[in-house]
Amino acid sequence: MSQTNYIPKKERWAFSIGAMGQGMIYAMMSSYISDYYLNVLQLAPMFVLLLMLLARVWDAINDPLMGMIVDRRTTKHGKMKPYIIYASIPIGVLTVLMYFSPNLNKGALMAYAAVVYVLWGMIYTMADVPFWSLPNVMTADAEERSSTISFGRTLNGVGSAVPEVLFLVIGLVLPNILGASDGLEYNKTKYLIMAIFTVVIGLLLYSRSYFHIKERVVIPDAKPVKGEPSRLSRIFKCKPLMLVILMGVLSSGRYMVQAAAVHVARYAFYIGAPLDGMTDAERVAAIEASVSSVKTIFQACAIVGMFGAMLVMPALMKRFDYKKIVIVTCIAGFVASIFTTLIGWFTMNLYICIPFILISCIPLGVLNVISYAMIGDCLDYMELKTGFRDNALGSACQGFVNKLGNAFATSGIVLMYMFIGLEPEKMLSSDVIMAATDLAMNQRFAMFSLVSIVPGVSLLLCAIPMFFYKISGKEKERIENELAAQRKARGIEIGE
Repeated sequence: MSQTNYIPKKERWAFSIGAMGQGMIYAMMSSYISDYYLNVLQLAPMFVLLLMLLARVWDAINDPLMGMIVDRRTTKHGKMKPYIIYASIPIGVLTVLMYFSPNLNKGALMAYAAVVYVLWGMIYTMADVPFWSLPNVMTADAEERSSTISFGRTLNGVGSAVPEVLFLVIGLVLPNILGASDGLEYNKTKYLIMAIFTVVIGLLLYSRSYFHIKERVVIPDAKPVKGEPSRLSRIFKCKPLMLVILMGVLSSGRYMVQAAAVHVARYAFYIGAPLDGMTDAERVAAIEASVSSVKTIFQACAIVGMFGAMLVMPALMKRFDYKKIVIVTCIAGFVASIFTTLIGWFTMNLYICIPFILISCIPLGVLNVISYAMIGDCLDYMELKTGFRDNALGSACQGFVNKLGNAFATSGIVLMYMFIGLEPEKMLSSDVIMAATDLAMNQRFAMFSLVSIVPGVSLLLCAIPMFFYKISGKEKERIENELAAQRKARGIEIGE
């Protein structure tokens, strides 16, 4: 099928810059909230475990529900676009409140954290599902849709690195400015500064996309007819889509690389001058500089591996079948994770691990891009078979997978704290701040496993469903051609 370009460059950039802003805000939550709750607010691990697991699972369930709401009607401003504006301000306010530390007793503080966290997830869903459904209505061309998703996911990844840069810069600079001897109060200030900066910049980038994006693929709203399959039924009966969802669920461990990195930086490695003989203020500055530096090393690996893969994905996706790309890169990531784990077991030397961590991050970039493109292909297949195209509900399946994966990842982190007996109040308090080297070696390695063998096994498992995925090669081309003919016969015109 020959490629037809519908999306002007300016509009493609507008979508991708909006994705970058969204990436900043989501990373501020997903990469740091477990560290903030456990080590800064020092909430009970069992409470954090239940909150992370139950709230994120509920949030994941909300994605398909939101998809059905979005698919139900088209407004005069579009089907997807209005939600960008509706959700922007509430997301910003809740993100700042999430990292605000009110002076409350532990019971009231847990209630406050729970309310803000649950509300944040629900409002974010209201923005996330329609936004990532936009490529499906911006163009009718599968290659252009894939390219738009790839570019958007790449800039989304760039945006997610902004909080990481802030974490490094603040960690290196702020203790010296404040003369901080109280590690707990310093961390509260650091996270609040990060949240405010991220929200202001992120929302400006995200919300401007509303004014520069056009919805072209407008499938007429259809009233439900008695006896016809429901929206959810159509989704569950679409075997290729179920395989993509299964792939995503099995790859949940990949979220550990970013979600657990700050915990690994805090509890597995210390890089810096010997701490003996330092004053309290010097000790806080040295340990926080180490945490920031180690976290940045992991982020640099992600940037080179994950974002590097995302940059070359448009070229790879034109040349190779999506499923082959997934299988090859995920197996490579698994092998790299084995080497990372062995090096950690025998040496706990972070620098030797770097090349293998980098390679294991490549599949993260591949899956971040290719899963959205594969869902678009599955929606083409479903529309060809049923005559219906549930864009938002289909894309919500990816949101469901992402949030379920994050729920499993953050829950796994908390479980590790409980399993190895980590006590945050002894590591980070107003009286003392401890370094990772003060822990037993088995505790340090256990934390390191969260970013080594755990993601590796997950990557190996997620490749299995791809052996049964059939929308590739000539079959994919057949679906695209037949769908174009079907749309023409139904009188569906694609806007300019």
